[in-house]
Amino acid sequence: MRKAFKYRCYPTRLQEAALAALLETHRHLYNRALAERKGAYEQERRTVRYGEQSGHLKEDRKTNPYLGQTNFSSCQATLRRLDRAFTAFFRRLKAGEKPGYPRFRGYGCSTVWSSPSTETAAGSSRGGPSSSTSGRSSSSCIGQSRARSRR
Repeated sequence: MRKAFKYRCYPTRLQEAALAALLETHRHLYNRALAERKGAYEQERRTVRYGEQSGHLKEDRKTNPYLGQTNFSSCQATLRRLDRAFTAFFRRLKAGEKPGYPRFRGYGCSTVWSSPSTETAAGSSRGGPSSSTSGRSSSSCIGQSRARSRR
């Protein structure tokens, strides 16, 4: 069973700047992937899937310094979120509902990103219930910050 935890983060000013850069990087990744899918269909009438975009991600991380600083799994989660948006779009289209094509994200629209929980040496997962007792949250790009569990 999967459990989701939401945290209210209280970052310092430096961490806020790093977090804003992280969210902008994920927004740009989402928009570029959406533009790639849209362009491939309009020009070549071919569909681009998650697997193809995820395969290009490793090369993109080498050329883009901002993308290179982010967690690889969180970038994959952004691409999966776009893939789920297209899956829902085609499901609604097939059902005869109002489809709602996935939209490009503007500045300030992205306030959420997914980060995988990593295993510690003791075997408990960071980001789970054990971190809520300490009142600290850890992220690979911003470090440790104060946080409260909002489950």
